[in-house]
Amino acid sequence: MARTASVPETPGPGRLAQPELPGRPCSIARALDLIGEKWALLAIREISFGNRRFNEIARNTGAPRDRLAARLHSLVEAGILERREYQSSPPRAEYHLTEAGRDLTPVLRALLAWGDRWVSDEPPATLMHGDHELDLVTACRHCGAEAAAPASLQVNSPGWDVRGPVQASELPGSPPDEAAVARTAP
Repeated sequence: MARTASVPETPGPGRLAQPELPGRPCSIARALDLIGEKWALLAIREISFGNRRFNEIARNTGAPRDRLAARLHSLVEAGILERREYQSSPPRAEYHLTEAGRDLTPVLRALLAWGDRWVSDEPPATLMHGDHELDLVTACRHCGAEAAAPASLQVNSPGWDVRGPVQASELPGSPPDEAAVARTAP
């Protein structure tokens, strides 16, 4: 029988929760479940720029305050942000990226480059690397080669291949499907 939902797993040390989601077991789906909402990514953008206080984040994202508060809370709960109090009376806090949040920097850079290329007539901001514009490339960390062509996919989830769910009878070492055997019998 084909699987239709990923199996929830207990996160290992330093890992975020892996929610049970319908469809193909996929790290993209799991990531989007945590950060895929517009206000979440824009809040992460602002915090990565150094705008850590709620009012700064609200002003620079244009997010409705109630929705932004909910997103910030969920990002803290997910382990992507850390909330630190900077004033006790009245209580005030600011937000900082955790290691998991900082690891989203290349995602933000890729979205910025894509947006500059495909949806902006004139880029509203430019990422700089020293005295020149940052020109992103994807390279293989193992061999150092630029990975310009599409990469191939090795599926590691049992019961799935590149095309989708695999019938149990198609899995290596599975007993033959009785219906298929009956169709091939003389």
